[in-house]
Amino acid sequence: MKRIRHLATFAILGAAGTLVTVAALKQPTASPIEPARRPVAAKPKKIQVALLLDTSGSMDGLIDQAKSQLWRIVNELASAQRDGQTAQVEIALYEYGKQTVSAEDGFVRRILPFTTDLDRVSEELFALTTNGGDEYCGRALQEAVTGLEWSSGKDDLRLVFIAGNESFDQGPVAPATAIALARGKDIHVNVIHCGGDDPTWRDGAALAMGEYMTIDHNQRVVAIAAPQDAEIQRLGAELNRTYIAYGAQGEESCARQEAQDKNAVAVEQGAAIQRMMSKASVAYRNSTWDMVDAVADGTLDLAKDDAVPEEMKKMTLEQRKAHVAAAASKRKELQAKIRALSTEREKFVEAEATRQGIAGASTLDAAVVKVVRTQAEKAGYAFRK
Repeated sequence: MKRIRHLATFAILGAAGTLVTVAALKQPTASPIEPARRPVAAKPKKIQVALLLDTSGSMDGLIDQAKSQLWRIVNELASAQRDGQTAQVEIALYEYGKQTVSAEDGFVRRILPFTTDLDRVSEELFALTTNGGDEYCGRALQEAVTGLEWSSGKDDLRLVFIAGNESFDQGPVAPATAIALARGKDIHVNVIHCGGDDPTWRDGAALAMGEYMTIDHNQRVVAIAAPQDAEIQRLGAELNRTYIAYGAQGEESCARQEAQDKNAVAVEQGAAIQRMMSKASVAYRNSTWDMVDAVADGTLDLAKDDAVPEEMKKMTLEQRKAHVAAAASKRKELQAKIRALSTEREKFVEAEATRQGIAGASTLDAAVVKVVRTQAEKAGYAFRK
């Protein structure tokens, strides 16, 4: 339909050539009809977690705990809800105290910015190595506070966990300076000392008004086998077959997913079961390379041949839609079964840990889970039972 434009008559007056409106043609117009307004989807609540890990020479145990217990931490984060809405989980990763990182950079390296790609987080954790260096906690905190894209949402939760074992107040940046920057952005800084009580780390927590924890970073996590484990593993293998890789990142990301499955099995300590449970949660999404998630998020046009893998290019649009819908339906069914088994499993493991007297382990995952629950509940979040 052509748009009708009302013309105006203009006159040019004076040597200065001033342009003024003399008259405008006026047409009677009908009362405007307001278009129907679409409801605006609420932005997802976010829980952002920055992990700052000391990778100096004595920290192999800490890195091992991070590798083996990442998925337990993810499962806790994925169960947080506010106003009935499940939060979106984003994780960032830093290392500090490594000699191979330059002194100019404060021996601090950002490994990953905030990401929802949890396989990338796992991959980078398994790639970490340790060697001697200077542990500058203040510099590491400053880098994380100023270098990450922190959410500004008033209901979002912004958390930093810094873990290490040398004095908290070393280096050119005073922890108080970095902590002041964090508090200005409503970022909760929590400190985890690897070893016994340390006054400098306790003082750092007091400055941040965050949690102070001590852990035994060399302790291996005791994994409790549960009756549900075999079925969770079987369903998890089926779940993997519902992923349909596409695009430039598809093949690489699919291989990464498989590699992290194997890493979780190899590291033991219950990591493989925790990972399967994570893959059944809303936190584990891969719309950048998986067609099922991309179509659900509205970020993939199945009509475009360059958007689908080679084996689907001969399909009609309706066949493509049906193929993806079938995979999505199967995934939803499998995830629901895994979540139900996970709930049963958690009850069994909790009771068994109490019976064996091993509840409340002093490890990285236990410290992070405890703080996440405490600080999230204060911020109005609830956790699924």
